[in-house]
Amino acid sequence: MNHYVDFVNIEELLTDEEKMVLGTTNEFVMERVKPIIGDYYEKGEFPFQLVKEMASLGLFGATLNEYGGAGISNTAYGLMMQELERGDSGVRSFASVQSALVIYPIYTFGSEEQRQKYLPGLIQGEKIGCFGLTEADFGSNPGGMKTNAVKKGDRWILNGSKMWITNGTIADVAVVWAKTPDGIRGFLVEKGMKGFSAPEIKHKASLRASITSELVFEDVELPESQLMPNSQGLKCPLKCLTQARYGIGWGAIGAAMDCYLTALDYSKTRIQFDSPIAAFQLVQQKLADMLTEITKAQLLALQVGRLKDKGKAEYVHISMLKRNNVYMALNIAREARDILGANGISLEYPVIRHMCNLESVKTYEGTHDVHALILGEHITGIPAFRARND
Repeated sequence: MNHYVDFVNIEELLTDEEKMVLGTTNEFVMERVKPIIGDYYEKGEFPFQLVKEMASLGLFGATLNEYGGAGISNTAYGLMMQELERGDSGVRSFASVQSALVIYPIYTFGSEEQRQKYLPGLIQGEKIGCFGLTEADFGSNPGGMKTNAVKKGDRWILNGSKMWITNGTIADVAVVWAKTPDGIRGFLVEKGMKGFSAPEIKHKASLRASITSELVFEDVELPESQLMPNSQGLKCPLKCLTQARYGIGWGAIGAAMDCYLTALDYSKTRIQFDSPIAAFQLVQQKLADMLTEITKAQLLALQVGRLKDKGKAEYVHISMLKRNNVYMALNIAREARDILGANGISLEYPVIRHMCNLESVKTYEGTHDVHALILGEHITGIPAFRARND
């Protein structure tokens, strides 16, 4: 398998299915993603031609046994995300949104009619979805959202906007969360509906090989059939975010691996003072620290995956996974950039691309600090999410 990091032979702990998924996804990334992704990042475009190939490999809705899903374990799904982010955070983000933030809520909170209508196309890559929760003024506090829906006759009237939405401009269906007189509910808004627009957000220095959008709703009329009947309350979108954060926790390992291996290879061939820089103590210390942190992150991800497969993974486990592993990957990207020196800022190497991407990954799906507060509340029993005046 191309360029894999496994210092303590973690592969021994994987099932045959998980090894197969790992190998297949790794091959796809090394052959189809890595050769082109730097150019797409530089152009600020998403490589759409990969979507059908990703679908054919079972990368969307992979843990579902129904509607065309591959029915693999959560651990195998995590390994998929790891390898996709080895290619680019934007490619992994596309798959995460499609699976964890669109297919999952429709399957979990939707009606059987909605599942039949949307899930096969989403799993086969024939339809693209997006997830509308974050607003310009409400990121870490999604419960403060202003987007609202009111019932008029047999229809819902949706107004408001969402911000920083992956895939929004290209999505065929948006899973949108809005306040109603009965609390927060989830709606399925289709591309082309009157009053619905999704302008793309440009001028990004991060996640450039990913479509990021605003969603705007101006008196969008939705029939009752577009309300997900089992969605009720903020806990529903938060459950979706837990699914996505799990994949992010694995994905960050892939970015870290790519940066570490790039720095390692470079250090062996870059000659300074008549020696490869890999011969110097400071570089060796950085490489040793990188390998150690990647190995710790792999073990954390694997255990959380095993808990998830047993139905025992709690949201606090996944907060630790996302927080630790993304922080680890960003630090490794920065150290790798340092080892590469001036070449570290060139898109001929993947390091600066991963580094810039990971700045966004550290922020989205719950910031580093918010996950610290989630863990802090679990540890102490005291919530610290609001400024205190006493």
